[in-house]
Amino acid sequence: MRTDFILYAPNVHTGGGIVLLNELLSAWPAGKPLQAFLDVRARGNLVLPTIAEVTWVAPRVLTRLHAELLAYQAGNSKNVTMFCFHGLPPLLPLRGNVVIFVQNRLLIEHGSLTEYPFRVRIRLWTERLWSHALQGRCSHYIVQTPSMAASLKYWLQYEVPVSVMPFISAAHSATIPNTDTTGQKYDFVYVASGEAHKNHRNLLEAWRLLADEGLKPSLALTIDPESYPFLANEISRHKQEYGLNIVNLGHVPAADIPAFYQSSSALIFPSQVESFGLPLIEATQLGLPVLAPELDYVRDVIQPAETFDPNSPVSIARAVRRFLDNAEPIIQLHSAEEFLAELFK
Repeated sequence: MRTDFILYAPNVHTGGGIVLLNELLSAWPAGKPLQAFLDVRARGNLVLPTIAEVTWVAPRVLTRLHAELLAYQAGNSKNVTMFCFHGLPPLLPLRGNVVIFVQNRLLIEHGSLTEYPFRVRIRLWTERLWSHALQGRCSHYIVQTPSMAASLKYWLQYEVPVSVMPFISAAHSATIPNTDTTGQKYDFVYVASGEAHKNHRNLLEAWRLLADEGLKPSLALTIDPESYPFLANEISRHKQEYGLNIVNLGHVPAADIPAFYQSSSALIFPSQVESFGLPLIEATQLGLPVLAPELDYVRDVIQPAETFDPNSPVSIARAVRRFLDNAEPIIQLHSAEEFLAELFK
């Protein structure tokens, strides 16, 4: 198939990435040819255009390298644009336009990776090196928020155009705020996968602190036990050991997410790093209050009801207490004379 556009997304198969990818494929102009390289793990979750030639890429090193070679052969022309939806530049230099959609802030902000499993650390380290060393092959970068654009421009060594072009699915933009609270089952929900930056451990510790103070708000999580067995076990252990009011529903299909939000009083979103934070927008458009970190990625897209320091379980717990109109009292200040009187007792 002769085409002037190649969509390259060989490792996009979960989370907000696949939601946005599916939206692009669904909105693809009728009659316009498309050559796409897509993750085989996403095969059953994507709606493909009528005129599309798809190469399904398995998550293995050799198949990824083979896909790079095939993309080079298909796109090594001045008339072809290669859209790298997976956020990485091509390994082989192309003569045409290379547009990179950067969704992973971890690639351009070199924070610690110590909390990630060893294999994930190796992958992220490799992708950081890859994206930095080959950034000169990119003609144009696209991000979704102003803070992401600022981080990218600071990271870049070349004068490459950076555009801020956020988009969400038509279904999300057409949602109607929920005003009926009779069906609410949870005080809080957190829609997120189990990567380390999603910060579930600090959230669990905050819920333990609340329980120590006699508060046990309900919390619903969405951790797939098959993909994140250690985190799922940790959630179960906290629930049993401290008597926390937490339920882990496992993976929730995208079609069920709006109903999931509407079953709750608020979204709590303690993630430490996001390029966009799609759940923040989804929840807000449904009229759900959001408790989130006081970080740029949050203020890029919403005005949260409460904010906190995501690295502090105490700060998270205090934000929950404020939202529940149960804020802890401020310490009582004393005079120097009172201090000495207590000291000399």
